[in-house]
Amino acid sequence: MFHSMKDLEGYTIGAIDGMIGTVEDFYFDDEAWAIRYLVVETGTWLSHRRVLISPLALNQPDWPGKIFPAAITRDQVKASPGIDTDKPVSRQHEIGYNDYYKYPYYWEGGDFWGDGMMWWGMGAGRKPAEPDATCERPPPGDPHLRSGNEISGYDVHATDGHIGHVQGLLLDEKGWAIRFIVVNTSNWWVGHQVLIAPRWITNLAWEDRTVSVSLTRDSVKGSPAYSPGVGMGHEEEAHVYDHYDKPGYWAREVQMENPEFRVIERVPRRLRDT
Repeated sequence: MFHSMKDLEGYTIGAIDGMIGTVEDFYFDDEAWAIRYLVVETGTWLSHRRVLISPLALNQPDWPGKIFPAAITRDQVKASPGIDTDKPVSRQHEIGYNDYYKYPYYWEGGDFWGDGMMWWGMGAGRKPAEPDATCERPPPGDPHLRSGNEISGYDVHATDGHIGHVQGLLLDEKGWAIRFIVVNTSNWWVGHQVLIAPRWITNLAWEDRTVSVSLTRDSVKGSPAYSPGVGMGHEEEAHVYDHYDKPGYWAREVQMENPEFRVIERVPRRLRDT
């Protein structure tokens, strides 16, 4: 099941011993297109301090109650490393944060969470590192973290012209993966919103506030319309991929869960018909 990022703002983060605060924003990785941190406003109990909460801390969400239960305590949050959420989060800050909570480094490895972890509760039940454990620190690097609120409103360009602006992001409830950008085409195709997968982006220019995609205007205009508030799952996702004649990412995920099977990814229609 997919969820609009904007709809998750205002959700409560619950600690083991009380409430931490409410979600204000999300930091996502613009290489893997996965949510790395929730920006949480703590309210009066912590002088309205904004803190980062990793999805690694979260257990199964309470969707009806709009609560993300976390396997951490308020004291842990209170003593966590301070990070200025109004400035870019550096890799050194991330290292300090993950070392504090004894989380693995998500940037180590080729999967969303480094070693292939992808599901809710990925932090729960993991044996924490011993207090004197040491880890080899990676080089500082560029963490590629971006604000989900920041990308809203960016212009979106097809190969042959402008098609609209970013309305929001759709998250997969498994693994905090961003599966689609919601594009509002009102300046070109009035009254429609369409979905474009991050894997079809050819250029994301943060300075110019533009997103370029490897699709034509005609193909976008003929794509399945997206209706906010209407539940969307993997069947509807497959319809979008089929429309654009694009291979899906899910075959690799099935292979990860079932290594004993060899999964062949769907062949694009243009190759099947030749």
